[in-house]
This record gives sequence, structure tokens and C-alpha cells, in this order.
Amino acid sequence: MTIIQKIRGSKKDPFLYLGVISVILLGVLSLAPSSFYSKGQSFITIEKLVSLASDQKNQPPIEELCVGPVQSSCLESPDYYLVQKSGLLGLSPPTSVTSQTLGSLVGGVEEEFRTSKEIIEYVVEPGDSFSGIANKFNISLETLFWANDLNKSSKIKAGEGLIILPVTGVIHYVKDGDTVGEIAKKYKSDASEIISFNELSGENDIYIGDILVIPDGIMPAPASVSPKYVGVPSEVPVANSYFIPPLPTPYLITKGIHWYNAIDLTRGKCGDPIYAAAQGTVQKAGYDSVGGNHITILHPNGVVTYYGHLQTMLVSSGQAVSQGEMIGLMGGQPGTAGAGKSTGCHVHFGVTGAKNPFAK
Repeated sequence: MTIIQKIRGSKKDPFLYLGVISVILLGVLSLAPSSFYSKGQSFITIEKLVSLASDQKNQPPIEELCVGPVQSSCLESPDYYLVQKSGLLGLSPPTSVTSQTLGSLVGGVEEEFRTSKEIIEYVVEPGDSFSGIANKFNISLETLFWANDLNKSSKIKAGEGLIILPVTGVIHYVKDGDTVGEIAKKYKSDASEIISFNELSGENDIYIGDILVIPDGIMPAPASVSPKYVGVPSEVPVANSYFIPPLPTPYLITKGIHWYNAIDLTRGKCGDPIYAAAQGTVQKAGYDSVGGNHITILHPNGVVTYYGHLQTMLVSSGQAVSQGEMIGLMGGQPGTAGAGKSTGCHVHFGVTGAKNPFAK
């Protein structure tokens, strides 16, 4: 039984309860860095503690003080704003802060980034240089340039975001008609290495909109590819009503736009239904170590939507789905089946070929 559970079970002295909670709070604040309790990123507030101590009969479980599953530490929920008159937008991350969020890194590099197969976004710090960043992540300078459509004459400044590949090589965005063999030939790589690194089941396990890392690949000369030679798909204009939210409203946006063109959304618990954002055909219903159980849907206009960290997948490859049809159940709690690389219950909703409609 934890200290909080023991205190909660006591009804003898509410002032003793408040006093013990205050001591715990002071201890936490003395150990935590200041960034953990600045505005929008605080632990449980004093007001909440006072309210908790003064109303022992109607105390909420500790899980309700946080958005998402309880972890070793839990941050206060963010400020919320209505999204499309029914959803809620969170302005600060409600989960525990580490050096890594899904697909995002701000300062510092831990060993897991050197061994992960995940593409991340690095926020440039004062004093950074291209060569220093490349060395920090143990990739070639050319890899950094290719992934970000830069060259030796380019400049960077603090606060900018850079795409970082997990290994030296290039990124390839799969188009209609692509094959693993042709991709390997294009970048002077090896087909078996592409299959292994991207956790493909075979040469036919690629779909329109997939993003592949080509280990040790070499970018062809700019003259032989598109002007923006990293190959980012062009955007198709879509009406505001084309996509619906992939989960019931109200919902929280727990992480704004991040790699690749994705938003993290949640209702605070695993098991909630996940819906097809628009009519289309399921391309893939599979698993990898980063996205966990995930589904991609190809829509009639060529746009692809991605639904990651699913507890359960309810559709299969090749299946036609209608807008609003349930395709899976939300997952993402670390340690559970299908979670992949995740910090809590949410859906990682990505869009390839159009703007993400939920990016605010």
C-alpha cells in the first residue's frame, strides 16, 4: 500500500492528512527541476491538494488527477480549449516529461536514440552546428542534409527543427508503383537491409504513403529527381469536412504536429473506439516497434491516413471502410500489447498527401 493510499484510508484527522500531503509536495518540489513546475507543466497543484484534503468522502482516484495512465510521475493536465465546438485542445503535454516524446527531441541525446529505428525531430540549440549535430546522432553529414533538403551553404538557428534519421542513409516516401528492389537500386542500397531495418515481412510489404529508411543509401543527383529531392509528397487540397476526428468527441490533443505530419489525440483511457477519418481502403494493418499496432487507409483522393498505437485492430488489409467505421481500439499504454514506442493511451494520427486537419 502506498503512502497516498494509506492517507486516503484514514478518516481520523483531515488536518493531519493535509499536513502529510504538504510535506510530500515540498519534497517533490525540492527534488524536481524548475521546468517541471512552471506554468502549464506543474505537478498536482496546491489548490488540488487542499481540495483533496478537505473532501475526503468524495476524493477522486489518483488516476483522475492526470490525463492518461498513471506513471512514476504525473503532470497536471494542460489548459484546455474547445476544438470544433466539441473537442478539447491541450496547450501543454499532460504526460511525464522525458528527453523524448514521440518523434520529438529537445536537447540532449540518450543512448536509446542511437539504437532506435525511429525518425525524430531535433530542436537546434544555441551553438549547434551541422557537423556537431551529425556527430551527436552518429550519422553522416550528408544524411542530415538530405533529410532536411539542406546543403553546406545552408544556415541553422536555435529553435529550428531538423529531421534526424536513426542511421546514415536516406528517407524514401513510397509512391504508387514502387518496389523494394527499385528503391534499393535508386539509392545504391541493399533490398534485404531495407526489409530488415523497416521490419517489413517481405518485398511486397510496402504501401503508398509509407516512409522508409534506406540504410547507407546515397541520394541520386538532384537532376534525376524532383527539385525538392527529399521526395516529400505534394499536398492535395481537401475540404474542411473531408475528415472527421478518428475518435469520439470531446477529445484532447496531447501533442501538436510532429513527425510525420501527425497529431496525438486521446480521451484519457485505452480501449476507446478509433474510427476511419474518411472513406477508403485499408492498406496495412500491422505492427512495428515504433508505431505498434497501426493501420493505414488510402482514400479516393490519394491521401493516406495513419492510426498508430492501437490496442486492437478490427480491419484487415484490402478491406473497404466507410467514414466513421470503427477500425480499432485505442492503445499506447507502455508495456501493453500493440503499444509500440508510446508514453500513454492515445492514437497517433498522421496524414500523408494533405494537411492534417486537426493541426491547430
